[in-house]
Amino acid sequence: MGEPLRIGLVGAGKISGAYLDTLARLPGLRLTAVTDLNRARAEAAAKTAEASSETAKGVAVAASAGELMAREDVDAVLNLTIPAAHAEVALAALAAGRHVYGEKPLAGTREEADAILAAAGRAGLRVGCAPDTVLGPGTQTARRAVDDGLIGTPVAATAFMATAGPEVWHPDPEFYYRPGGGPLLDMGPYYLSALVHLLGPVVRVTGAASRPRAQRSIGSGPRAGGRFAVEVDTHVTGVLEHRGGALTTLLMSFDVHAARLPRIEVHGSEGSLSVPDPNTFDGPVELWRGGTWEPLAPSAGYLGSARGYGLADMARALVEGRPHRTSAELARHVLDVMLTLLDAVRERISLPVGTTCSRPEPVPFADELFLSAGHGRGVSDRS
Repeated sequence: MGEPLRIGLVGAGKISGAYLDTLARLPGLRLTAVTDLNRARAEAAAKTAEASSETAKGVAVAASAGELMAREDVDAVLNLTIPAAHAEVALAALAAGRHVYGEKPLAGTREEADAILAAAGRAGLRVGCAPDTVLGPGTQTARRAVDDGLIGTPVAATAFMATAGPEVWHPDPEFYYRPGGGPLLDMGPYYLSALVHLLGPVVRVTGAASRPRAQRSIGSGPRAGGRFAVEVDTHVTGVLEHRGGALTTLLMSFDVHAARLPRIEVHGSEGSLSVPDPNTFDGPVELWRGGTWEPLAPSAGYLGSARGYGLADMARALVEGRPHRTSAELARHVLDVMLTLLDAVRERISLPVGTTCSRPEPVPFADELFLSAGHGRGVSDRS
């Protein structure tokens, strides 16, 4: 067994708990340092890591992101900051000679995303980005069904995310309704990443959107009943044309009180496929062919996967000299698709998508401890 990739965590907020649990059980990764604007939160994360893993002993608490990135025992930065800081932290990590893996989105603008990819290319470093839910048995089993021709030639897909809005459960939901928020930018990365895995990149989009309510009410927490302004569209629909010719009908909404819509379906010349929620790693996959729906047994994807498997896949890819699956190129393309769809909504026209990406390699059916051997630090990846 080689040395694990040593991880410095920047941002110890709520989502960090899920990552810490994953880091504790993957021998290819080892947490060495944590930092957060709230030092007490960073200290708590370090203690949690040390208590849950025999290898995570002596996790340092750095006073700043810069101090963490300068440490000799940090090979890669796990960027779990707020979305507005994603690009700034990623660029700083690359400048310090560290690989980066971050939460979605990759950046807030196309320009920021391009700057990250350019910096990584100059430095010979890797950049990965969530979501990594697409690496689990749910999406990957569905992808294998498509690749194996079980539905014939894909001709269409539907993708629906319909809820009443996060203010129902979130005590501080305002940021979901400010510029940079909304259902598409919040949940779209899960759905679009899955669709690229299933059908390939998107070449053209058109759509429409609405904002039925000017204000919303907080539904839980100490501020329950308080009202706030809605500054973005909350119901977005679109049609996406994939490079292979398939058309996806997309609906992302914070204005639906109840629905029985499927999460994702893919329809082909010989059958149809029901795909599980792309915000989860598992879930039932069903095939319709010959007059009935039948469940498909899991046949691809990382078993037992959870938040952080994209980082683990990147660590293994460094050693194997292959592209990692949750790549910055994929994340940039997904961001561009979403922003282009919003542009098309505003301009009331169909628009080409200016970026593309390779369809990530499929994930073989693998044990959850898939980094148990053959990994190393690989701080530089210039070959």
